[in-house]
Amino acid sequence: MDLINRYTRRQLSEEEVYTFPVVLCDNEVDRDYERFSCEALQGLCELFVGKTGIFDHNPKGENQQARIYRAEVVRDSDRTTSAGEAYHYLLAQAYMVRGEHNRDLILEIDAGIKKEVSVSCRMDRAVCSVCGADQREGPCAHEKGKRYPHPDGALCHHILDGPSDAYEWSFVAVPAQAGAGVRSATSKHFCQEDLDGLLQGGALEGEAAERLKGYLRQTREAARLGGEWRRRQEDELVRCGLLSLEGVDCKSLRAIAGRLESGELQMLSAALQKKAAQQLPIHSQLLGELPGRQEAKGESQFRI
Repeated sequence: MDLINRYTRRQLSEEEVYTFPVVLCDNEVDRDYERFSCEALQGLCELFVGKTGIFDHNPKGENQQARIYRAEVVRDSDRTTSAGEAYHYLLAQAYMVRGEHNRDLILEIDAGIKKEVSVSCRMDRAVCSVCGADQREGPCAHEKGKRYPHPDGALCHHILDGPSDAYEWSFVAVPAQAGAGVRSATSKHFCQEDLDGLLQGGALEGEAAERLKGYLRQTREAARLGGEWRRRQEDELVRCGLLSLEGVDCKSLRAIAGRLESGELQMLSAALQKKAAQQLPIHSQLLGELPGRQEAKGESQFRI
C-alpha cells in the first residue's frame, strides 16, 4: 500500500483498491515483426511505473482506469523466443480505486474478458535483425516478415531499443504482442513455486509470504465478484422468464437457473431478455407517432 499511496492525495486502505498483475510487453517477435530487446525492457520497466491505463490508446481523461505502481522484468528460464533468446517480459502491478463506476470492469478483468493490453512508448532505435542497420537513421533493403539466407534463414524483424519515454498502456481487443495482457492469478511467477514449497512441507517468509497473501486476497475477491455476477444473471433470468413465459413460476425459474453452467445461464438469460423485449416493447414518448399507430393530432404523443 505504501507504493500505491505515493500517487494518492490521501492514504487509501486495502479495501478501497483493486490490484492486478499485467504483462505489458516482452522480447518475442510480435505481429508487426518487431520485438523489444532485453535492455529495452529494463528501461521501460522504470519508465512505466506511475503511468496510467486507458482504453484503445484514446487519451481522453475519462478513459483513465488504472495506474501502475510497481514493475519488474522477469526471465522465464523454461521458454525461448523465436529469435533464440531467453524469454523475458515486463510484469507490472496496477491498481484501481473500487467504486460503482468500475464494478463491471473489475468483474470483466477477473473473468478474463478484459485481458489484452498494448503499450505506447517512444523507442529511439529500430535495428534490422539481418544487417543491424538502425531504421531511424535510414532504412535498409531488408523487409520485415521475410526470411533471408543469412543468418540461417531467420525471419527479418526490427529490434526496438533505446526507450526514451512511456506514454500509457491500454486495454485493447487485439494487441500487437500476443503475450501482453492481464496475468492469471495462478501464473507460475505469481506463486506456483511458493505453493509447491508449501506442499513439500516448507514455510514461506518475507516476499514469498506477501505474494501468497496477495494471491489469497485476489482469489477471495474473484470468488466474491463471480458470485455477485452469478446472482445478477440468475435474477435477470427469473425476471425475464416471468415476463415472457406462461405457466412458469418464480420458484421453478430459480431452480432452473441454479442448475445451469455460467455459459448456459448467460445464453438463456439473453434469449429470455430478447423474448421479453418482443412481447413488451418499450416506446419512447419522444419519438413522435410510430408507423401504424393512429394518434390524435396535436401533442398527444408527448403526454404522460
